[in-house]
Amino acid sequence: MVFNSAIFLVFFSAVLALHHLPLRWRARKRNLLAASYLFYAAWNPPFVLLLRISTIVDWLVGLRLGAEERPRARKALLGISLLTNLGMLGFFKYGGFLLANFTGALKTFGVVYQPVAIDIVLPVGISFYSFQTLSYSFDVYRREIPPCRSLLDFSLFVAFFPHLVAGPIMRPHDLLPQFEDAPKETRSRWAWGLSLLIIGLFQKMTLADALFAPIADLVFQAPNSVGQVDAWIGALAFSGQIYFDFSGYSTCAIGAAMCLGFALPDNFHCPYAAIGFADFWKRWHISLSTWLRDYLYIPLGGNRRGRVRTLINVFITMFLGGLWHGASWRFVAWGGFHGLFLVVERLTRARIEMRQNVKMFLRPLGALTTYALVCVGWV
Repeated sequence: MVFNSAIFLVFFSAVLALHHLPLRWRARKRNLLAASYLFYAAWNPPFVLLLRISTIVDWLVGLRLGAEERPRARKALLGISLLTNLGMLGFFKYGGFLLANFTGALKTFGVVYQPVAIDIVLPVGISFYSFQTLSYSFDVYRREIPPCRSLLDFSLFVAFFPHLVAGPIMRPHDLLPQFEDAPKETRSRWAWGLSLLIIGLFQKMTLADALFAPIADLVFQAPNSVGQVDAWIGALAFSGQIYFDFSGYSTCAIGAAMCLGFALPDNFHCPYAAIGFADFWKRWHISLSTWLRDYLYIPLGGNRRGRVRTLINVFITMFLGGLWHGASWRFVAWGGFHGLFLVVERLTRARIEMRQNVKMFLRPLGALTTYALVCVGWV
């Protein structure tokens, strides 16, 4: 995860001071938007253009969807949003992966094809802001929310720097209304925001980077095979590293936003205490799991088309969720791994719940088994 704690703190302090200047609310929002673009441009300035294209296209699509009544025209407008966002995401994130697999497939049939080498750089955060703007287009299309009339507010919704590069993935009804009026400043909000920021930095810098990462690296980068005990130590260390790294950033984002007067949703809720994979995905990367549920699983049919179709929908959702994490077969395998266990859970849940007399004893065993399997999935 691209996150330099020292730079983030310096930048956040400057934005905080700028945000509390005695200016009109619209001027403060413009300053906040400019700071957010500067934050993103600090990594690679040209990619701000992609962020801006996604923003303007979905804002215009939303305005037209709000006025359009013809079903066919509304579907075409939604298709423009899908084509723009998924097209950019597909090219930059999956272009090299698809080309490599296409070349490999041709070789299996004896066809030698050497494509021109294309060095595609993956824009930071494109998976997050693409899903965020798509959720807006979907919600306006379903008439669940009215279109946003202010390009400034919508641009800030997409580019708001605390959640821009690594989430949480914000829903329009959660964040857009917060930009309408100036937030009320309270000592309690400041205290909570700074506390969360400190906790997040401790998770990221001390636990993830200083404590668990060196142990995991020793095992996973070992030149030779390691013993079973060492392998499990490495897997457990990596489970701590990936959790405190991601949860730490999310906590920093929530705390920084709170100091600026805005509320972001919790993204993690003790995921390693989960009992079962369904419970795990209610606790891990909550903003992504709910997005996949609302915009992929339910549109596929959810649990409304019979047991077999429900299991297929669960597996497809997790399979694509794994691919969202990265353009590699290992991410596909990881998504399929979780999808398989979610299917097994649904098939066996009724039998387990019938045994009410032993349920108390099964819970600790279920939590330990879930955590062990999650660690295997990380490996």
